Amino acid sequence: MTGADGLIPGLIKAALERGLQAELTDHLGYEKGDPDASSFPNSRNGSTPKTVQSQVGPIEVDTPRDREGSFTPRLVPKGARRLGGLDEMIVSLYAGGMTVRDIAYHLDATLGTQLSHETISKIVDEISEEQFRTRRLEEAGPFTFVAADALVFKVREGGRVVPVHVLVATGVNADGHREILGVQVTTSEDGAGWLAFFRDLTARGLAGVKLVTSDAHAGLVNAIAATIPGAAWQRCRTHYAANLMSATPKSSWPWVKALLHSIYDQPDTDAVHAQFDRVVDALAQKLPAVAEHLQDARADILAFTPFPKEVWRQIWSNNPNERLNREIRRRTDVVGIFLCVPLGTGGSMRGAARLVEVLRMTRNLSVDPHEGLTRLGPVSSAPRGWLRDLIAA
Repeated sequence: MTGADGLIPGLIKAALERGLQAELTDHLGYEKGDPDASSFPNSRNGSTPKTVQSQVGPIEVDTPRDREGSFTPRLVPKGARRLGGLDEMIVSLYAGGMTVRDIAYHLDATLGTQLSHETISKIVDEISEEQFRTRRLEEAGPFTFVAADALVFKVREGGRVVPVHVLVATGVNADGHREILGVQVTTSEDGAGWLAFFRDLTARGLAGVKLVTSDAHAGLVNAIAATIPGAAWQRCRTHYAANLMSATPKSSWPWVKALLHSIYDQPDTDAVHAQFDRVVDALAQKLPAVAEHLQDARADILAFTPFPKEVWRQIWSNNPNERLNREIRRRTDVVGIFLCVPLGTGGSMRGAARLVEVLRMTRNLSVDPHEGLTRLGPVSSAPRGWLRDLIAA
């Protein structure tokens, strides 16, 4: 089926050659065998055999020529030695965690396609990382809910291994689909880095944001307020629980934790706020410092309550992003330490092509459906605008 003389390579060869002949016909202005061909200034001039690598192995294609040499095929461009599908396969394998050496062996063993390590590396490097990082966001928006987080990776720079921070933002649009909005690598997770990151997102068309969920990093919170005016900020409940635990006596934490969870277990907005008041009153009698800590965070940890209960679980913490983080880690762990290459834009840097490509590839990963209504990637069964309609109601 897929060998050198297999059915599939033969079908692809026939389809490519028919397409190339059609392109040449369009270029010359007359069909092959046309009796009036001599009246046209240009004519066919045979063909040149060319071998291209594909997803099913090498395919020899006869590329037609014209006498003037002005024909430029689009289906199999001049100089092209690979069909597009093969590049996509290589990127998919690379983002899936395979090394360049593994991919070269896999292609040779399964397809009989032999590509050098340098060629495979070039394919990965040339994948539209820049297009993804700079793509416009209006078409997929508005993004009602946004979540921001940072991951730390090791990069070799100037003979030293240093940590870099990868800032990641995901968004949920009106259809309830979660996707990666942007990724940026910075030397440190400071206010300047977050501010530049969110300015880039808004400049690319991020709009319609009603709530941003993140931890309480001061630089991040200030950047959200400065770049997305009118959006509420939800302090991640998981991160806040860790903060509250550090302010609570160890022996009292199980009781305090149970009280904190009881706030989120309420059936509606009014019940959440009423339970919050009861919890603060209960803590004030025995642990006044803990009660004050909780009261000070009230507006931040209950910012989710004005929204429909159906989406509370997806917006009151960064937990839905943890699946994405695990997938990123699974792919980057095979690298360990990235090589540092300056991007020359805004002082940011790229650890390696894989670091950004992993994010591009994982934007379509589905979240565990038990985590709620929003998913990474399209959900064809969901009617367009269902989340927008739910919020409006």
